[in-house]
Amino acid sequence: MKGSFVRFLVVGLVNTGVGLSIMYVLLHIFHHYWAATFVGNAAGAVVSYVLNRIFTFKSGVHLSKSILRFILVIGVCYGLSYYIGLQFSSWLLHQLPAAVRPFKKDVGILIGTGLYTLLNYTGQKYFVFNAKKETAVIHE
Repeated sequence: MKGSFVRFLVVGLVNTGVGLSIMYVLLHIFHHYWAATFVGNAAGAVVSYVLNRIFTFKSGVHLSKSILRFILVIGVCYGLSYYIGLQFSSWLLHQLPAAVRPFKKDVGILIGTGLYTLLNYTGQKYFVFNAKKETAVIHE
């Protein structure tokens, strides 16, 4: 596999599996979109941080600096992505028959997850694990 984006997508499959599973279970048990997406996203973020630091970006950025940046990127990406996902889902499903409208939150999670992936990759690559700006780099 060449390129950090391909590695990021592989790691993303793992952490998305973890995160989405938790999100949908919690959503259908408690019926609360924001709690479900927050807890699921947090669980996926832990997996993401470890795997992206070691495997995707092979980063030597100091742990204390990268973890703070990671939390900032995750928080911004989470808020923007899942808000936009829910809003777009509401608009989209309003255009369709009423029978599909109860799935607004399910569709919102899918849209939010896609947007989150793109924003998160950009933030992690250029802000969190950007070894070019740091002196300590893990070499392949």
